[in-house]
Amino acid sequence: MNPTRRRRLVAISIGLLGLGIAAGFVVYALRENMQHFISPSDIALGHAPQGHRFRLGGVVLEGSVKRSGTSLDVDFIVTDRFKEIPVRYTGILPDLFREGQSVVATGTLEGHTRFLAEEVLAKHDENYMPAEVADAIAKAKMKKDAAQ
Repeated sequence: MNPTRRRRLVAISIGLLGLGIAAGFVVYALRENMQHFISPSDIALGHAPQGHRFRLGGVVLEGSVKRSGTSLDVDFIVTDRFKEIPVRYTGILPDLFREGQSVVATGTLEGHTRFLAEEVLAKHDENYMPAEVADAIAKAKMKKDAAQ
């Protein structure tokens, strides 16, 4: 093989190897930071990742919001209308947060009994429900109908 061609082949091979390694690092970093959406029914089935952040979505159960009188702690229950999970959040809730409205909370699961939220997002008008929440409610309904 001609020495010039050989150098080009080695340079191209090294370049492709470097691109492959860089792509691998990018995919790994994105996978580590990905947050999965999970419904209360999925948590009840044991599909929630222990020790990892994820997003919990559903509807705030009517009559479940309990605010602390001395701190910013708020306890409430999120439901997909089939299963429920208690949530604890410390901080100021969005203005649109209220009972009977859709929410998506980011945080971790404490044991199998309570969700510790770091961030709570509320729906923004009467007609909107996050697509993930609507999908989770539809899946839970299909599972319930199939079980009957």
